[in-house]
Amino acid sequence: MRVGVLGSGPGGYVCAIRLAQLGAEVTVIEDKDIGGVCLNKGCIPTKVLLHSTEIYDLLIKDSLSLGLKIDNIKLDFELLNARKDLVVNQLVEGVKTLFNKNYVELVNGRGKLINNREIEITTPQGLKIMEFDKIVIATGSRPMLIPIEGNRLDGVLTSDDLLKIDYIPDSMLIVGGGVIGVEFANIYSNFGTKVTIVEMLPSLIANMDYEIVSYLEENLIDKNVDIYKNAKVVNISKNGKGLRTEIITEDRQTYISSDVVLMATGRRPNIEDIGLEQSGVKFNKKGIETDELFKTNIDNIYAIGDCTDGIQLAHQASSAGIVVADTICGGNFHIDFNTIPFCVYTKPELAGVGITEQDAKKNKIDYKVGKFPLYGNSKAVIAGDVSGIVKIIIDSNTKEVLGMHIAGLNATELIEIGGLAIRLEATANELVSMIFAHPTVSESIHEASMDVIDKAIHNVY
Repeated sequence: MRVGVLGSGPGGYVCAIRLAQLGAEVTVIEDKDIGGVCLNKGCIPTKVLLHSTEIYDLLIKDSLSLGLKIDNIKLDFELLNARKDLVVNQLVEGVKTLFNKNYVELVNGRGKLINNREIEITTPQGLKIMEFDKIVIATGSRPMLIPIEGNRLDGVLTSDDLLKIDYIPDSMLIVGGGVIGVEFANIYSNFGTKVTIVEMLPSLIANMDYEIVSYLEENLIDKNVDIYKNAKVVNISKNGKGLRTEIITEDRQTYISSDVVLMATGRRPNIEDIGLEQSGVKFNKKGIETDELFKTNIDNIYAIGDCTDGIQLAHQASSAGIVVADTICGGNFHIDFNTIPFCVYTKPELAGVGITEQDAKKNKIDYKVGKFPLYGNSKAVIAGDVSGIVKIIIDSNTKEVLGMHIAGLNATELIEIGGLAIRLEATANELVSMIFAHPTVSESIHEASMDVIDKAIHNVY
């Protein structure tokens, strides 16, 4: 069986490798960077910057409290960018190695479906047409610019642009308080940049539990980040060498000057000029339409990742790639969407899985909440990083875990415990019956589980 995969992001390359492992003859068609946005312009480079700048910020502000005396510590932006590029290149080479190891063919060029079986590829050497039994579309997404006056002025940047600049701006206005916006706010406030966030919704990262997001908001404010919520950007104009952004809040009109403006207003699917119309694949403005197994309306064509109208997360795309590979090769594998974690790599880290408390209220679920603050956790105290909380939501009657939400140290690693509990339909009593190692941050999950069934021991809030 010959399978063509259009795109080599975390959805495309994982799907291709699994297909090859299952015996398919696989060709990946990629016109840009192997590894897609996540590896080259998203998840990986931003986490490199976050990691280094958090260490820098910690040593600048808190080294003495940790028993360390450090003089003249400096941040070298050129060296930091070099490390970012080194990490990206290392991981890209890793994907290439996996392709070679699994005999996945890579064609460098832009692919376009001619019909439901043929793909026309524009390569540096010219046009070529390849025929496949099955096709997987994994073309990803790109930053979206909201249609306001001035959105293409010099100094108005997308996240892609911001990762390329070779200087640290003195001031930055970020349009959008979602994951991309708050992560860059965290990075650049650590650099010393004066950052302003403008968010049109009542909360930053509106899809996450409001209580855990509040810990991030407090930390950003402590870093001198100005946050405007329920605010709308009207226009951007030149202001000398910089920019001036007009925003409207609930009660007033405000003008904010900055060196640069970051458009962090979401991403749009890459579905233009890839032959969807010619092949008959249905799509809407949010992306390609698929069923629960990521099959399109055309029987032999699948779509995964950011180009679909589903969730835009790298780990969801990779999981979808495995589902599609298994389905194509005759298996029966599916994703439990209730266990997809949402993570934000700021300080404090945020992570959530399952329903939020606002979801429970909206859907009139009979629920109960257990909490444990990290200032009561030994490992967090040792690390000097006690801002945060573990929050567990259970069904009041069955005690089944419905959601887990964490703000604080190692939240993005610990959230997998919540995902596993939901996947196995575990109860709070079963979490309490586990023995957690001491001292670990994970003990906070145990304490929150005890709290939700009214058996808390160390809870001091």
